[in-house]
Amino acid sequence: MADYVLPALFALFLWWFATGAILFLDGLPQRTFKWSMLGATAVLAGAFYMLWGSVRDTTVGGAYAAFTSGVLIWGWHQISFYMGYVTGTRTARCPHGCAGWRHFRHALEASLYHELAILASLAAIVWLSWDAANQIGLWTFLLLWWMHESARLNVFLGVRNLNEDWLPDHMAFIKGYMTKKPMNLLFPFSVTISTLATMWTAQQALAAGTPFEAAAYSFLTALLALAVLEHWFLVLPLPADKLWSWGLASREPVLAKAAAAGPCTSSGKGCDTARL
Repeated sequence: MADYVLPALFALFLWWFATGAILFLDGLPQRTFKWSMLGATAVLAGAFYMLWGSVRDTTVGGAYAAFTSGVLIWGWHQISFYMGYVTGTRTARCPHGCAGWRHFRHALEASLYHELAILASLAAIVWLSWDAANQIGLWTFLLLWWMHESARLNVFLGVRNLNEDWLPDHMAFIKGYMTKKPMNLLFPFSVTISTLATMWTAQQALAAGTPFEAAAYSFLTALLALAVLEHWFLVLPLPADKLWSWGLASREPVLAKAAAAGPCTSSGKGCDTARL
């Protein structure tokens, strides 16, 4: 049982801690961002080195190393985006009346460099893992990418919980590409696909012939289960922010200052509303 439970708990902890750490760093004053990015880039280099050293290691230790590498590489992309270093060609909200495919194109432009950087990392991971026995790092990165793109599309099309207050002030223009409504037509497909994939990887974990395979599929099962959970967080009245209250603590001075500024006025002073 430990062959399945320990990897799943490790995946859950790493996902929770990494998300909270990114939220905390993004909520700090902008003068700290360069140091955070330098540290994150050093971690990125270490993660690629660890991945390179683990791709032919089919021990349980190799499984943990490859999985951790994939998560850390993905974390760099999240930090670089939300700190505003790797975003896109568009840094403003859509003009009035923008809708449909034009609105979607503008949303894509807002994160174009971010998406291209992800593809560059994916290409590097594929190259490092090519024809190697340990593909966990590659599959970890691919699943995180799936979670990211699926959630982003659902937020664009419309969900109940946008968590827009999690965005740093300098990324407020992203709110213009979020839509608030109970649900959208893509959501059931996103959840169903992730749920079916979770069931399949869980079956593979239970049928694994070696501790390495058991750990590998347990990691992937945990990630897919988290993908399902994250999607339900988007539409159900669940207090997702409670999970990362410590990570959001760095935003408290900013939120307190906004509250002290008072309610919105007719001129828009003190407002930060998103035109969806």
